This record gives sequence, C-alpha cells and structure tokens, in this order.
Amino acid sequence: MGFFDQGKKKAVTFSYDDGVTQDIRLIELLNKYGLKCTFNLNSQLLSQKGMLIREGQRISHYKVHSEDVRTIYDGHEVAVHTLTHPNLTQCDASEIIRQVETDRLQLSQLAGYEVVGMAYPCGGVNNDDRVAEIIKKNTGVRYSRTITTTGRFDLQEDLYRFNPTAYHLDFEEMMRLGRAFVELKTESPKIFYIWGHSFEMDYGADHWVRLEEFFKLISNQDDIFYGTNKEVLL
Repeated sequence: MGFFDQGKKKAVTFSYDDGVTQDIRLIELLNKYGLKCTFNLNSQLLSQKGMLIREGQRISHYKVHSEDVRTIYDGHEVAVHTLTHPNLTQCDASEIIRQVETDRLQLSQLAGYEVVGMAYPCGGVNNDDRVAEIIKKNTGVRYSRTITTTGRFDLQEDLYRFNPTAYHLDFEEMMRLGRAFVELKTESPKIFYIWGHSFEMDYGADHWVRLEEFFKLISNQDDIFYGTNKEVLL
C-alpha cells in the first residue's frame, strides 16, 4: 500500500463505470475537492450514444469519444471494464481473456500509459473465482473491483475480487461511513472505497448536491491519502 509508505494510514478512492459524458461533470467536482478516481471504460463502446429508462425517466448514456479519453481523464486513472460489457461468469475462458486483455491494450493506447486496473461489468453476480483466476493468469490486470459493498475499511487479500466499501447512491450510509472514517484513529492501513456510475447522478434533482456534500466531508483531511485505485491498492 503506497499511501502507508508515505506515512498516511487512511486512504479514500473512487471508482466509476461505463465512461459516460457525465464523467466530465464528476471530474470537475472531484478536482475541486482534490479527490482521485478510477474510471472503468468499455473501449469498443466508446463514442456511442444511448438512453436508459431509470426510475421512470430517460437518462443520457452517451459514451465519451475515444479521442477524448486522454484529456478527459487526465489526473485520474483509466481502467478495464471489458470491450462490450458482458457478464464474464457466462463466458468461456477465451472470451474472458479477449474481453479483458483487448480492452486493456486498447485503453492503454488511448490513455498513454499501461492500464492495469479493472471493474467487473454487469449487475448481480458478475464475478467468481473462476473468472478472477483466468484474469489473474492470462491478462495484465492487477486488480479488479466487484459491486459487493462491505461497509468496512479493512484491507483485503484478494485484489482480483476487491469489494468496495460503499455505493454512491446510498447517500445516508455513505455520509455515516464518511463521518466515521474522518474521525477514525488507526495504526493499521484503512481504505474507504466508493463506486458508482456518474449517469446515476441524473436520477434525482438533488443527487449532484448530495454527492458534493460527501466530497466536502471527506476531503482536505491531513491524515487521509487521496488516490486512484492503482495508487491506493498497489
């Protein structure tokens, strides 16, 4: 844990999926508060336009353009989300490798550095030991995030099935955990890891405001390291 070597015992990191245009607004907020995030992209879906029906409303799901990846995500981290967003537990080994490693190589070219992180695509059960082992042995990925929140700050041994602390739309729980993390005194390394999709902020009129309230709470703490997933986990 690099942050522990730097004399920090606590770290905060964010992870957002799909590479949608709402990431631009999110990055403006993250930068305002000195926070760092890892953005997990599907390289084969970049530049596509789409709409989602969520909570009875149409939500924009436009992907960022491939030529803009390096500029948009500058200062943060680009990571794998597979080429086309399949549930990897339903794929054979060769398809898992193709979806992950080809995405990784294409994103590395777009980002201008070697991409080594990942988040599993799809909801529900989107990962298992078989998939994790295939990725570990056959790709350049060095960590991969699940969507199973723990509500905990403890370190985890399995970086290929790394569980986040909180989901960003669970605002009350995220704020409760945030207050606890800010007040936490510890001699061992602790990580507060938040995940979500930036397009989900458009679900409610107050969602962006509430997210910024969390950013205000968790930022500018002298005893907390703020880094990308790679900077925190590796």
